[in-house]
Amino acid sequence: MLYRVFADAVVVFHLVFIVFVMLGGLLVLRWHWLLALHLPAMVWGAVVEFFHLYCPLTPLENSLRVQGGEQAYAGDFIQHSLIPLIYPAGLTPGIQLWLGAAVVFTNVLVYGCLIRHAWIHRKAL
Repeated sequence: MLYRVFADAVVVFHLVFIVFVMLGGLLVLRWHWLLALHLPAMVWGAVVEFFHLYCPLTPLENSLRVQGGEQAYAGDFIQHSLIPLIYPAGLTPGIQLWLGAAVVFTNVLVYGCLIRHAWIHRKAL
């Protein structure tokens, strides 16, 4: 039972991490110190999508599920948990490239705003 709780906690953390990768730049606009956490997370998220890598959280979750008496699942977290919600047909390499591009595009916009804001305030001083 405890292993299943830990596996579910990994899933929740995984989802929060993905949301942070996508939208964490918005938090950086408010709390600049998060930049040190968000930039590496954003790079990792883009690399995982562009190069079709497995996140290490997926094997951890599967291992915890097996130890909890459940079966491990095939594929990665996105294929297993998110894609059925968003893209019922399944994850393809093309979709992964679009997801990676969405990570980069979203964060380029946010960091562009952050840089613009810093530039304007620097000139005002």
